[in-house]
Amino acid sequence: MSETAVTGAKPPASRSFFSALQIDTRLLGMIGAFVVLCLVFNVFTGGNFLTPRNIFNLTIQTVSVAIMATGMVFVIVTRHIDLSVGSLLATVAAVMAMVQTQVLPAVFGLELGHPAIWILAILAGVVVGTLIGAFQGVLIGYLGIPAFIVTLGGLLVWRNAAWFITDGQTIGPLDERFTMIGGIGGTLGETWSWIFAALAVAAALALQFSSRRRKERHGFPVKPVWAEVTLGAIVAGAIAGFIAILNAYEVPARVLRRDFAARGLEVPEGYTAAYGLPYSVLLLIVVAVCMTVVARRTRLGRYIFAAGGNPDAAELSGINTRLLTVKIFAIMGGLCALSAAVASARLGFSTNDIGTLDELRVIAAAVIGGTALSGGIGTIYGAILGALIMQSLQSGMAMVGVDAPLQNIVVGVVLVVAVLVDILYRKRTGD
Repeated sequence: MSETAVTGAKPPASRSFFSALQIDTRLLGMIGAFVVLCLVFNVFTGGNFLTPRNIFNLTIQTVSVAIMATGMVFVIVTRHIDLSVGSLLATVAAVMAMVQTQVLPAVFGLELGHPAIWILAILAGVVVGTLIGAFQGVLIGYLGIPAFIVTLGGLLVWRNAAWFITDGQTIGPLDERFTMIGGIGGTLGETWSWIFAALAVAAALALQFSSRRRKERHGFPVKPVWAEVTLGAIVAGAIAGFIAILNAYEVPARVLRRDFAARGLEVPEGYTAAYGLPYSVLLLIVVAVCMTVVARRTRLGRYIFAAGGNPDAAELSGINTRLLTVKIFAIMGGLCALSAAVASARLGFSTNDIGTLDELRVIAAAVIGGTALSGGIGTIYGAILGALIMQSLQSGMAMVGVDAPLQNIVVGVVLVVAVLVDILYRKRTGD
């Protein structure tokens, strides 16, 4: 019996408020830590950290690691690890760059600027990344080689395979349509960003309403109406606020003059334009939604968490854990390909050192986001928030002027502290 029940005292108002909203307390803690981090850096940078420009840049810098972190959740949940993601990203980036600049022009006569080049390049990258991931999954699942060893070997193999694909050269420039995936070169603009926000709010509220109706239909307890309204308002406010910040970053006048001059026009007097939502962030949102649906609404997702929670029981219940391992690493390889597209598009070139140390950033993002290394527990939104915290920490320290070695020390300490907090939290809650 709880202390509240014995004494007859009412729970604190804050606790009853959050319990009514049924919001994950770990998520609230992560959001609180992120807010504090941003406020501290904003003070030390003289108000430059929370400007629309810096937030815009922060979002596009986070995307590549965040996309891979969503796949790393599945890998770690099933008690595996993937140390090869940074090297695999480099290999796939090299493949996509060579497809654009060498293969398609030589074999099919498609020169840079052809509307099909960026699509074919990304498809080639996704196929190669998925096949490599599946190959590693076969070695782990069917041959029984530990994932640590297979992916450690992959870290060395794929990084140097990328070097051989490009002969050690920087490949570029890449197709203009392809580079639009990277960030500043490709955004929805102000109007379409607000349209996206309206659609996103409508979709979120519809899902919330549908979930409530489904619980009522099956006799499950539901939140109070005021809690549903409050939660819906928070979600709608967060989406609208995020888009408003991105739309507050206006296109510089020199860029406007260049764009209008390219069309033989002059910039109208008083004309302004905003960047809005980058295509790369839109891609991350799509990936996050798809991975969340897979985790929560599909048989594959149930199998992943069941196998991670108790592998022996999962296998005895009829789950093909070997094939499941292949699928998970294939998904990880495909997501590495999407991250490679974003990373190389942002640079405009494919370089030999692209993706260096990304494996550590991706694992750290997943762990900081609440994915348990012991398996069975993890969330997609937590991994994305972890990636955002990691990037904010590094960007903030860079803006303050902290030396690179000290930045790595701080990131390492934060990672260890995050795992310690997670262990203490799970002991306290009994998870």
